[in-house]
Amino acid sequence: MNTQRPTAWLLSAYRADSHRAWADWLVRTIDDVQWSRFELPGRHFRWRIRGNPLSWLDTLPAEPPALIVATSMVDLATLRGLFPALAGVPALLYFHENQFAYPVSPQQVRSVEPQMVQLYAALAADRLLFNSAFNRESFLEGVAALLDRMPDAVPEGIAERLRPACEVLPVPVKPIPPAPERDPRLILWNHRWEYDKAPEVFAEAMITLAERGNDFRLALLGPRPRHVPAPLTRLREALGERIVADGRVERQRYRSLLGQAGIVVSTAHHEFQGLGVIEAASAGACPLVPDALCYPEQYPEIYRYAWNDANALTERLEEWLERGLPPVPDVSAWHGEHLRARWAERIHTAAGLRDGATRVRRNG
Repeated sequence: MNTQRPTAWLLSAYRADSHRAWADWLVRTIDDVQWSRFELPGRHFRWRIRGNPLSWLDTLPAEPPALIVATSMVDLATLRGLFPALAGVPALLYFHENQFAYPVSPQQVRSVEPQMVQLYAALAADRLLFNSAFNRESFLEGVAALLDRMPDAVPEGIAERLRPACEVLPVPVKPIPPAPERDPRLILWNHRWEYDKAPEVFAEAMITLAERGNDFRLALLGPRPRHVPAPLTRLREALGERIVADGRVERQRYRSLLGQAGIVVSTAHHEFQGLGVIEAASAGACPLVPDALCYPEQYPEIYRYAWNDANALTERLEEWLERGLPPVPDVSAWHGEHLRARWAERIHTAAGLRDGATRVRRNG
């Protein structure tokens, strides 16, 4: 038994699909650290982001680890207060998303509380890791804008104090091999059917594309809510004969469809890394994404269209279907084999920090 490995806690307050895959990869890949995982189910967002220190009150061990790796849903500042032994433990805060750039649905109540949780957590952490530059910049800009609205007693330059601690370190993607045969006219949607992914824009473009006489097929994947969303109903009614897959399929079937697809489309109103598009591109599908969010740092202009513009999406798709697809972009920079060394270096460096390490909140 090797007792020399430094101990690390992985704290994930919202175990959604991508969070789970990242945590699984991290623990499996960085195997010279002795991991303990503490995770909460990916549901009840408001309770999770505010209540996670209470949920873990009787769960976390009395003996502190050498390192904490927490997701940005974790109320790290409160956690350090409730567990004084954690005050000197180095902590990495990983941002899968940030609440300053996350769109609020019409059914949700707007509140600054989730933003304040993430701000306090950032101030309590040693390093802030982001899955994209867009995530980092929208967080820092959001912090500055929020504090500018506060009436008084606001310290100056909080966002500037946080910036030196920031680093972009993407979630690794496991590449998917292409299928033996590809259908260049198979258009793939592999996102959640929720308001923040704007499926109504996708549906509008697909129906218009069909009305203009274009030949194509659809693979409609991704999780969907209990009640069928209106855009999906529209597509089923208008283009049912073109749909070759419709549902959240098992993993092997999912990989096969990504390997067959000619085009993968995003119409997102929020995307901090766009794992689904990267996966599809790794399998050989051509991405067509909004000219916004994380996408400009990932894909050249030829793969981007005007954000939230169904007509621009339709025209680009029509051009590709008539003239042929452009070359598939290289997304190997997001593959696990290329990111493993960077993640290992960051974890090893953080695990070796001493109790006297200076956290961001003390700088200034």
